Amino acid sequence: MTALEIILSLTTALLVFMIWRLTRHQECVYHDDPDGNIQDSLHALAGATHGTLLDGNAVELIKNEHFFPAVIEAIGEAQRTVHLETFLWKQGKASEMITDALVEASQRGLWVRVMVDARGGSNMGKGTRQRLEKAGVELYNFHPISPMNFGRFNIRDHRKILVLDGTSAFVGGHCITDQWLEDQEKFSRFQDVTARFTGPIVGSIQSTFALNWAEAARQHFLDEDTFPPLDPCGDIKAHVASIKPDNAPSSVQVLHYIAIALAKKTIRIQNPYFLPDSRGIEALKQAVQRGVDVQIMTPGPDSTDSTYVTYAGRKIYDQLLNIGVRIHEYQVTLLHQKVFTIDGQWAGIGSSNFDDRSFEINNEITVGIASEKVTGELDQLFKDNLRHCEEIKLNSWRQRSWLPRLKERLCHLCHEQF
Repeated sequence: MTALEIILSLTTALLVFMIWRLTRHQECVYHDDPDGNIQDSLHALAGATHGTLLDGNAVELIKNEHFFPAVIEAIGEAQRTVHLETFLWKQGKASEMITDALVEASQRGLWVRVMVDARGGSNMGKGTRQRLEKAGVELYNFHPISPMNFGRFNIRDHRKILVLDGTSAFVGGHCITDQWLEDQEKFSRFQDVTARFTGPIVGSIQSTFALNWAEAARQHFLDEDTFPPLDPCGDIKAHVASIKPDNAPSSVQVLHYIAIALAKKTIRIQNPYFLPDSRGIEALKQAVQRGVDVQIMTPGPDSTDSTYVTYAGRKIYDQLLNIGVRIHEYQVTLLHQKVFTIDGQWAGIGSSNFDDRSFEINNEITVGIASEKVTGELDQLFKDNLRHCEEIKLNSWRQRSWLPRLKERLCHLCHEQF
């Protein structure tokens, strides 16, 4: 090699190393088996995930298509600010409904700020963007393709947040597409759950919105229209996990793993893209060994919008079934809710999938809710959905043919990027 070729090779290697350092993530490693139950560990759980446990909140669960009327009504009642952050936004009826509500709010003098992930909002439509901007809505994309985002294109904003007047907030899995609004040709209407919060926890959710807004819009909020004083309005304790520090595991991943470690009786997970890594599998294994009843619900290959993820996740079914985890595949449509419950006492709800992309790459949010009532509603939803599931049994699973096994292995090779 010539001197020039050597210099170019070394420069390329250095550039690749720098990009890797910029985008790499730290794994969450948690080996402890704490003695206390989750109710006795709420402050520690919040603190370990860069949050603060806040009392005095009220929580309402909003399911399936009821999300859109609830959101439109809430936007219509807002008096000062509307802050919306979402991943997926596509043209259609749902888009028109939400756009109409945002335009109307802006025209009556509210500060309306909207942030959409650049990739997830690529089918938002030029007309929708023009309507919003013409009405005075501040609209920004998160991580659009540009030289300034070199090395960060793969980091997506997967959160779904709506904050109104800094006093009320929605957090969950619903996206702004017609698949969540009404039945489609291939699937029935997607099933999902979003929680509406009032009380002091709304300030933490607003802070999560403000974090990405500051990056995308270069703006910070220093007004009481955005961060008003928040009085108690209920009796529920809650905390937010959303921080993803450099060179440290994301708080959402840590929250999932520590909550599982604290379980003493039951773990119920409903997630559309269930693809735990070796540490997640080990955490579930230890839970089963403690006598915890662990049950997972996720879509089957005929009811998912991503067969790649489903087959990648099926690759580790054998391990999970062998350690005593029960797996139920939902058969009707895409089961999109991202919720999990612990011991009938605590629930996590938010935007995060149970996979490496959500835990280690995307920007996500999960709200921890210490409420037997809310947890009971989610556990009952799990039971109701079992009627539409097929439980995977270990013996029959091991008798499947070579073709699905091959698909599972091939899809699993790139599981971190799904």
